Amino acid sequence: MRWILAVDRVNTAIGKLAGWTILILTLAICYEVFARYALRSPTEWAFDASYILYGTLFMLAGPYTLARNAHVRGDFLYRAWAPRTQAWLDLVLFFLFFFPGIIALAWAGYNFAAFSWAIREHSSNSPNGPPLYHFKSLIPIAGVLMTVQGIAEVGRCIICLRTGQWPPRLHDVEETEKVILDHAAELSGSSQQKAI
Repeated sequence: MRWILAVDRVNTAIGKLAGWTILILTLAICYEVFARYALRSPTEWAFDASYILYGTLFMLAGPYTLARNAHVRGDFLYRAWAPRTQAWLDLVLFFLFFFPGIIALAWAGYNFAAFSWAIREHSSNSPNGPPLYHFKSLIPIAGVLMTVQGIAEVGRCIICLRTGQWPPRLHDVEETEKVILDHAAELSGSSQQKAI
């Protein structure tokens, strides 16, 4: 469990650091809009900056989201199952779909990034395009982080199969839906106590 939580902490720290790209992206786009419409002098770098910053966020938030068990899924059936049944299903799906896809991403991403470094690739979207090899290096890095987090999730499944309960996760944020449901349950419980 210590190793699983250590992996969670690393991916949480990386995800939170990557989250700051939203602020940088917002400032860059606001400046571009101001320069384009108020100064009539659009920037050459705004388009490149926007997809590099958003791509960075998207790739590095994946392992963080997996650590929080927050990836989107249709769990209307899954939610009603016993924890051991959930763990069996997760375990099978990790090995059938997750690991093959993520390992392929890391492998192909490594080749993609290596080629970009070899030719010192720059963006062709603007006259003074920024280098892309640093950005493309995030693809295999994200693949490795997702693979390691996936191994941690398999560990969680094994613990759940042994104990019948899901092991704890680190908590730093809650989904709005969960906060609303918890609040509604508290209100319902307090109104029932008043009625008694």
